[in-house]
Parts: sequence; structure tokens; C-alpha cells
Amino acid sequence: MDVDELEYELPQELIAQHPAERRDASRLLVYDRATGAVRHRTFAELPDELHGELVVVNDTKVVPARIPIASPRGEVLLLERLEDGTWEGLARPTRRLKPGNRYGPIELIEHLGEGRWRLRLDGEPDGETPLPPYITEPLADPSRYQTVYARDAGSAAAPTAGLHFTPELLAQLDPARVTLHVGLDTFRPVNEERLEEHRIHGERYEVAREAWERIRAADRVLAVGTTTVRVLETLARGAPLSGRTELFITPGFEFRRVDALLTNFHLPRSTLLALVMAFAGVEETRRLYRLALEERYRFYSFGDAMLLL
Repeated sequence: MDVDELEYELPQELIAQHPAERRDASRLLVYDRATGAVRHRTFAELPDELHGELVVVNDTKVVPARIPIASPRGEVLLLERLEDGTWEGLARPTRRLKPGNRYGPIELIEHLGEGRWRLRLDGEPDGETPLPPYITEPLADPSRYQTVYARDAGSAAAPTAGLHFTPELLAQLDPARVTLHVGLDTFRPVNEERLEEHRIHGERYEVAREAWERIRAADRVLAVGTTTVRVLETLARGAPLSGRTELFITPGFEFRRVDALLTNFHLPRSTLLALVMAFAGVEETRRLYRLALEERYRFYSFGDAMLLL
């Protein structure tokens, strides 16, 4: 697939800088793949659109991972805690940093290339919420970049499709839970000319046996977010209940356990948009994005959502 098919023009004013005042007040574009019908709803009306699907959510929790350093002035963004207790992170300005040196609570151990470092952190992460770079305004309430069901800390970014749920809405749906700790590579733009040449770094996941048995037995499954899709389709291919997944879902992919998808509107040239195209079809997705632009839906992490049935 040519990555130019992942391009679209987005007016700057449609990039949501703040979440909706109430989580479930965001808009919901509903697309029925069987009939081609499109409906414009609010997220609070999600239960009215479902017909017995088991809802599956990713309960990972975002780590307060953005840690400023004073000299040289810069920052470290924690990406993942490694098995030996050290961390992998992004540090800048990388060219002025040296292995073996300490920068506040951080000791840099080894430069891994492309700004990535293996490092040691004193204590637990106690930095700022790592908002995406396209959110340029401060977030008054950091909890709005966490889902209401987040419980297992380990992500460098939120599974944003879940940000729309309230506790009341969640109680109506009785979801199953999986965990995938989101790394920044999920959001890294595709810079190669062909999508197949892009490499996804692995992300850690874990699913309780009881949850997987419930998911496996369900007639239909609604995955909340692309990260949930990757876990479910990894397990559907015989993977163990915990490990790392490098599953890269692109058009032509055979979905074995996901029957419906709830997702936000994604960046151009992203692997997330490629996954949506794999599920809904390339031309159908492009048509839905054009419609969302015409209807002035809000895009990206704090934006509106789309339900693909």
C-alpha cells in the first residue's frame, strides 16, 4: 500500500485541544458496514447502537512520564519499564547528553539510537502527563487523559477511544478488560513510501484467562480502540495470554475476533489509520473521514469518535 493513501488535509481548528465538558457528550459517527448507513449520534447513545456485542476495553494507565531536566535544558519521556527495573525513554537534547551522567532523578545508561536511551529512575515516575505534541494548550485536569477504568500503569499515551466513557455508561455495558501498554511507536508517522516497509516496535500486553474465555465465547465483540484490536487479534492467532505483540494490521488483514470497532479520528500517515482502513475498507474510510470533515467533527486524542459496526 502506498502511504499517500493515508494522507488527508485537516484544518488546524478541528484538532481538539480540550476534551468535551462531559466525557460522553462527544459526538459519535456510526457506520454500518453491512448497509453503508451513516448516523450522527452522541457518545452517550452508544448502547442504543449495540446489539449484544461484548465490549472489550484496554485498561492500561498512562504514566506521569514527562520529566524535565535542567542542564542541559530538556526532558526525558519514559516509554517502558524493562524487566531488569531500568527504563527505556526518549531524551532530548540527545547530542548533549552522555551515558553515565545523572540528570535529576535520572541516570542515563546507554544510548539506543534515534533519541532512545536505557536509563535508571530514582523511585516511581513523578513527572507531567505526556500529552501528544499536537495538543498545545495546558490540560486543567490530568485525569481527563486517563480512561475511567484505567488501572495498570505502563503507557506512554492514552488509549484514547476509551476517554469517552463515564462510569455510568460503562456500568450499562459490563465490558471485558485486556491490557496493552501503549508506546509512542503506535503513533509514529509512517515515513517509508510503502506501508509494508514500516516497522512497529513491540508492546507489552496481558489478558486474564477468564477474560479471554469470555471474549472467545462471545457471538460478537466490539473492540474499544486500536490497541484493543491488536491484543485480540494477537491472541486469536494463538499467542500466549501475556507477552509482546508486533502485530501490524494493514488493509487485507483477516480479522478473527473483532466484529465491531470503536475508535477516534487518527493522524494522517499513521498505523492507526491503516488499521481502520483494514477494518472498514480503504475507500470507505476515506469517505467517512471526508464526511467527518464536512460535519466538523473534532479530531485526535480529545476529539470525537467513530463506531464501525
